[in-house]
Amino acid sequence: MANARKVGVLGGGQLGRMLIEAANRLNIQVNVLDVGHSPAKQISSHDGHIDGSFKDAQAVKQLAKRCDVVTVEIEHVDTEMLEEVAGDVIVEPSWKTLRLIKDKYAQKEYLKEHGVGVAESRDLQGKDDLEVALKDVGKEFGYPFMLKSKTEAYDGRGNFVVRNEDDVPKAKDVLGNRPLYAERWADFRLELAVMVVKSKDGVLTFPVVETVHEDSICKLTYAPPRNVSPEITKKAQELAKKAIGAFEGKGVFGVEMFLLKDDTLLINEIAPRPHNSGHYTIEACYISQYSAHLRAILDLDIPEEGLRLREPAIMLNILGGKTKDSHEQIAKAAIKIPRASVHLYGKGEARPGRKMGHITLTAPTLAQAENEIQPLIDLVDSMKGKPLGPKSEKVKEEPLVAVIMGSDSDLPVLKAGLQILENFAVPFTVRITSAHRTPDWLQEFSKKAAATSIKVIIGAAGGAAHLPGMCASWTTLPVIGLPVKATHLDGVDSLYSMTQMPRGEPVATVGINNSTNAALLAIRILGASDLVLRDRLQVWMKGNETEVLRKDQKLLDEGYEAYLTGMGK
Repeated sequence: MANARKVGVLGGGQLGRMLIEAANRLNIQVNVLDVGHSPAKQISSHDGHIDGSFKDAQAVKQLAKRCDVVTVEIEHVDTEMLEEVAGDVIVEPSWKTLRLIKDKYAQKEYLKEHGVGVAESRDLQGKDDLEVALKDVGKEFGYPFMLKSKTEAYDGRGNFVVRNEDDVPKAKDVLGNRPLYAERWADFRLELAVMVVKSKDGVLTFPVVETVHEDSICKLTYAPPRNVSPEITKKAQELAKKAIGAFEGKGVFGVEMFLLKDDTLLINEIAPRPHNSGHYTIEACYISQYSAHLRAILDLDIPEEGLRLREPAIMLNILGGKTKDSHEQIAKAAIKIPRASVHLYGKGEARPGRKMGHITLTAPTLAQAENEIQPLIDLVDSMKGKPLGPKSEKVKEEPLVAVIMGSDSDLPVLKAGLQILENFAVPFTVRITSAHRTPDWLQEFSKKAAATSIKVIIGAAGGAAHLPGMCASWTTLPVIGLPVKATHLDGVDSLYSMTQMPRGEPVATVGINNSTNAALLAIRILGASDLVLRDRLQVWMKGNETEVLRKDQKLLDEGYEAYLTGMGK
């Protein structure tokens, strides 16, 4: 971009690397302060970088002189120095925010002061006898509870689960030399995360995702989360916005939270920067978390629609295994999968548990993504030396098409169309939803359909045939009307009913009893955004062409009388 300001980044790891990838597309120069051959510097060659430690005060001063805005890719930085240089350069997010968030206990207390739900905690710093203090916490909170370091803690480092009183001496040995606090155990059902963008225009959010951790390190991210209602995801986004709204400064923030078994949400931790749980946005959203961070700190426009999910996605971290090239073997397997995008971080040789890269797989449905990524999950596990359990069962595909009918007597008419959907491997669901006998059920189904995996609805009905029209009035999804020939008027009444919908309530109507065309029209609608399905349709249409040409040649060779005789056999 013309006259773009220069951005300085404290830290040059994988987050800085992906930030530079986004910056390069906008022609924004990013100056990195980190060691000489850090992952971020490997993909950006200019003389604005600084070799050194992002905790070195003099190096931070030098970086500030070369930039218009300074940001971070890791919160464990010298906030005293950032406070000092803030008079000469813009620091985003604010050094005050970084200072608060880098101390996890202070972070939790600050959130509580602003009415944001967090797990109950106790300050243990300065306790004369840590073992006695931990036993007192055990009596108050019960077991298990979490012992956490206030600072310099990430990916499970600095955390210890105190499962019973016998664990107390070990907890002291492991973390006793750190500033500590204890936290009540959160009996959660799922771990969720929301990437939040704070900019000149307010606070926006990316979609809610589900995160799965292994050995306290994020292993998988599911977008959208599995088995979480739209109501809960909306609450999670609002909670994340409330939390980030309490802090100063602009940029992208990662908000991790617990979904408890009673559907209560508690904030677990906040990162004042792009986050592992937001990697999926590079492929799955129109604007990635990295582009959003740059736009926010540089006061560039961020269209809210750009933060929406384009299609379901799963992110798998490539964690170092037992061999030095384990990440390369995983990447080689991943590039054979058409929907998979591979990101390697340029870290050299793998070490067990080290984040070497990630894979994002997108698909029309989350179930399809789960099935396609499972072999890669198994490979990651095998590289870590983890024994594989029984072969994972294929996840049932979520329906893309809903076929609804007013009566089970319509099912024979639907058979041909359902077979077409099966032949094209399009997952579907078939339901009975009478417009007259079960109007409440039809309304409920229609109103909720758009919040599920369903993309198209086929409504079959005879007689007055109000079903597809009523469904269309309650949903934003495309509805295809299939008139069914009833005992009277040969289905013409149903055809007229569907085609004569009032303006503003369209129903795409096919011929009487023509469920084949209803299914093919649904496939064409899906194919507008699914190239794989469009290719299948092309092959099918080519088959039709071949068959017609074969019959034409046969007619020409045999003559019409012999051809007619053959047709009668």
